[in-house]
Amino acid sequence: MPKKIILAITGASGSVYAQAIIKSLLKPELQVQYQEVKIVLSSNAEDVWKYELGFFDKKQIPFKTYDKNDFSAPFASGSAGFETMIIAPCSMGTLGRIAHGISNDLISRAADVILKERRKLILLTRETPLNLIHINNMKIVTEAGGIICPATPSFYSKPQSIDELIKTVTDRVLQLAGFELDTYRWKG
Repeated sequence: MPKKIILAITGASGSVYAQAIIKSLLKPELQVQYQEVKIVLSSNAEDVWKYELGFFDKKQIPFKTYDKNDFSAPFASGSAGFETMIIAPCSMGTLGRIAHGISNDLISRAADVILKERRKLILLTRETPLNLIHINNMKIVTEAGGIICPATPSFYSKPQSIDELIKTVTDRVLQLAGFELDTYRWKG
């Protein structure tokens, strides 16, 4: 069960995934499963969030947020003990920088720290179709210990709304992060 979590939000399409993860983390049954959550947004994350969801107010995010250039953030160092990092949505540019060790902002630096400390990095990638560069970058991150979790919904639970469809993806991410969830499970 993760205790200290970083949620990074990039400018890839799919702000709804980050929003759904934040909402889930506020549920009482999940709040008892972590100690703290920190959030960092890329330069384009706010603009994409506004475009896709119609609004963005950093003050409405119930967790401490960090600027993408704030290298004094606690999770910029392995000694801070953050066990899990989720990047949702994860752009292909962010994936590429992580794959090649280019720590030019707080998101890529935190991901580098998580990988070097052999902790859990989950990238909710959001792109289609994929080119060979994307696939190779996914391979590199996977070989380094990261988990690539494409934003691919499942239909086993017969979702009846967009929110339920989104939840099939975000519940999977939270399960990968180590959370115990009351969610649909395939029974065969």
